[in-house]
Amino acid sequence: MIVVSPESFTYKSTNRAVLLLHGFTSNTNDVRMLGRHLQVNGYTCHAPLYQGHGAGVGELIKTSPQEWWKDAVTGYEYLISKGYEEIAVAGISMGGMFALHLAAAKKVKAVITMSAPVLDRKTDELFERVLEYAKRVKKLEGKNDEEFKKDFQELKQIAMPSLQDLRKCILQAGTKLTDITAPILVLQGCLDQPVYRESADLIFRYASSDNKQLKWYENSGHMITMGNERKQVNEDICQFLHSLEWESDVHDE
Repeated sequence: MIVVSPESFTYKSTNRAVLLLHGFTSNTNDVRMLGRHLQVNGYTCHAPLYQGHGAGVGELIKTSPQEWWKDAVTGYEYLISKGYEEIAVAGISMGGMFALHLAAAKKVKAVITMSAPVLDRKTDELFERVLEYAKRVKKLEGKNDEEFKKDFQELKQIAMPSLQDLRKCILQAGTKLTDITAPILVLQGCLDQPVYRESADLIFRYASSDNKQLKWYENSGHMITMGNERKQVNEDICQFLHSLEWESDVHDE
C-alpha cells in the first residue's frame, strides 16, 4: 500500500489569518477540517507540518521539540511575510501548547487551545504516544503481524532523549499563562485524560486576557477536531473569531 504523507497547507480567504498547529506524533490532518470550515467563513488558514511528523517513526525520533517549535514560529512568520497583520493562532494538544508560547511571545489577534497540556507528562507516557504512532504507520503500510512485532520490539529498545525537552516545554507554557493578554478560547473534551482537563482549567484561570472563554464537550476525548462533536468545535471557534474586532476584511496579494 502506498502511503501519501500529509503536508503543510494554506487555505486562502480574507486578510483575517489563523495559524493552525497540529499535535505530537500527528500531522496537519488534525486541523484540516477546521481549516476548510474557517476558510469558507472568511479566514485564511496556514498549517505547518513539523519536522519528523507525517512520515515514519524513525524520522520522528531524529527530530526534537526545538525543531517542532521552530516550525510553529516559521508558520507565524510565513503569514507575516505574506502581508497578514492580524493573526489568530489555534492548536490542538502539543499544538495548543505551542499556541500558548506564541501568544506569550508574539503579537496575536487571539489564541485558541484544544486539549492543550501545561502540566507535567511522564516520559514513559510520551513515549507511549510514539509507539502508538508507530502502530498507525505500520498498519497503513500493510505490515503483517510478524513484521509488525519485529519492528515494534526494535522500536521499544530505542530511546528518545528529546522527550525530556518536550516535558520542559509543556511546563514552561504553564509559567507563561499570565503573560497572555490576547482573547483566548479554551476547548476541552470531558472524556480526555485528567492531565488535559486540569490543564484546561489552569489555562482559563491564569491567562491574563480580559476576553477568555472555556468550553467543554461532554462526548469528546482528546482529538476534538476529529471526534463526533467536531462540527460544534468548528462552529464554536468560528463564532469566537467572528466576535473579535478585525480591522479589515479584504487581503490584497
